[in-house]
Amino acid sequence: MMRVAVPLVLCLAWCAITACGDPPPSNYPTRQIHIEDTTLGVGDVFEVRVFRQKDLTGEYRVNSEGSIAFPLIGKVVVSGKTPVAVEKQIRSRLADGYLRDPQVSVLVKEYNSKTISVFGEVRKTGTLSYAEGMTIVDAISQAGGFTNMARKNAVTVTRKRSSKSKRFTVPVQSIGQGKAANFFVRPGDVVFVPRRLW
Repeated sequence: MMRVAVPLVLCLAWCAITACGDPPPSNYPTRQIHIEDTTLGVGDVFEVRVFRQKDLTGEYRVNSEGSIAFPLIGKVVVSGKTPVAVEKQIRSRLADGYLRDPQVSVLVKEYNSKTISVFGEVRKTGTLSYAEGMTIVDAISQAGGFTNMARKNAVTVTRKRSSKSKRFTVPVQSIGQGKAANFFVRPGDVVFVPRRLW
C-alpha cells in the first residue's frame, strides 16, 4: 500500500506545483487604440471647450433624456452622437446669433455608458465605467486590487468582437513591475482573475 501511495502523493504534488506556475502570456495588443463606438450615452461625462469663452467652457454629464443644458443655446441632445457630431451641433447653434465663428472642442472624460466587467480574485467584483486609455492595471485598481489568493500573472481578458470572442492571458503583476508591456482594455471586456491553489 505504502509503495503505491508515496508515488501517488508525489505525482499529485508535482501536478499541483505545475498547475500553480504562471501560464505564458498571450500575444496581446500593447498599443492604445481608440474605440470604434465613441457615441455618447446616458451618464457619460465630457468637457466642452469654446475658444476664448471661459463662461461657455465646462464639464457636462449626459442626463436620463440623453441631453445636456448648454449656456445660451439650451437643450442639446447628445445621446447616440459622436463627440465630433456634438462639436458641430454646438458650433452651429452658437454661430446662429450668439458667437462669430466659434471654435468648439469636446473631450470625453468618462464613458459611463460603456463598461468593463472584473471578476474573480479582486476585492470588488462587478462592472466599471470605461475611460479612454484605460489599462488592465487601472481596471484592477478600480476593482480594489488583488486579493491575497490572486494569480496575478494569469489574468484573462475576454473580448467580444461581432459574433466572435478572443481571450488573452495577461501578466498584470509583471506589467505593474514594468517587466511587460501594458494592456489597454476596451468597452465590453471581461476581466477574470483566477485563484491560486495556495
